[in-house]
Amino acid sequence: MAKWLLIDGFNLAYRCFHALPELTRTDGFPTGALHGWVKSLWKLVDLERPDSTLVFFDLGESAERVALHAAYKAQREPMPEALRRQIDPIKALTRAMGFAGIEEQGVESDDLLAAEAVRYAIAGDDVVIVSSDKDFAQIVNDRIRIMLPPPSANPKLGWRLLDAAGVAEKFGVPPSRIAAYLALVGDTSDNIPGITGVGPKTAAKWLADWDSLEGVIAHAVELKPDRFREIVARDADRLRLNLKLTTLNLSLPAVAPEWRTPQPAELVRMLDEFEMRSTAAEARRRYAVAEAPAASPPPPPAASTAGQQTELF
Repeated sequence: MAKWLLIDGFNLAYRCFHALPELTRTDGFPTGALHGWVKSLWKLVDLERPDSTLVFFDLGESAERVALHAAYKAQREPMPEALRRQIDPIKALTRAMGFAGIEEQGVESDDLLAAEAVRYAIAGDDVVIVSSDKDFAQIVNDRIRIMLPPPSANPKLGWRLLDAAGVAEKFGVPPSRIAAYLALVGDTSDNIPGITGVGPKTAAKWLADWDSLEGVIAHAVELKPDRFREIVARDADRLRLNLKLTTLNLSLPAVAPEWRTPQPAELVRMLDEFEMRSTAAEARRRYAVAEAPAASPPPPPAASTAGQQTELF
């Protein structure tokens, strides 16, 4: 039995970007997310001691979901320029740390990650998913748990593991009903509109009574409060579409990671070049790397790989 650490790359990168001050190199290149990224990966590995770690990134939106709902994630603001400039260095640091990366054009990384997690769990392995994305709650079971990052408003809470009981406590429904729950209440982060006025408690009560979204629709004439009866019956097809959007695609083929070994000297070199002195010093201690001469700043990062069809970064 192995233990896997599966990291939702952009989810963690955004958190690192917003959690730390606007740190920059001498030439003005932003480095705040880089500091947070490296230290977060070290923290997670120290906490969980996984046998293998995979990092998943998006290369564009899910073609399947956009075909179903043209406005899927359309409300999202563009990535901040300072973070965009740090994505390629984040991937380079990830490689140097010895972690495999997965990204695929037109396939949402949430689906790639979830399909792998379920595949490993069926094989008898344990999986820890690092993400604050509530979609992953639908696949939590006795083999799969979610590692929630410290909330920005209260970082002292630290990293927290969410199991099936934790999902039920947090959302009011078990993992098997999360997709239906999100179909009813909506998901603003993905621009999926729920039923106006239906909040978590109402959705959880309906699903407790009728088990599934189809059960709720079939019993629309019995719903409480009464004002939602006509609305649910009228919007049944939209709710079914919502369910397709909120359900993770677990039928994707297995990924073939490009397994890597740590490259301590390269890692330290990059940290030095980005003037991440304390992080470079910690890397030297962790990997027993001798002090290296100071290096000049690197050229600007290469263009993003977003136009490529498939990439193992």
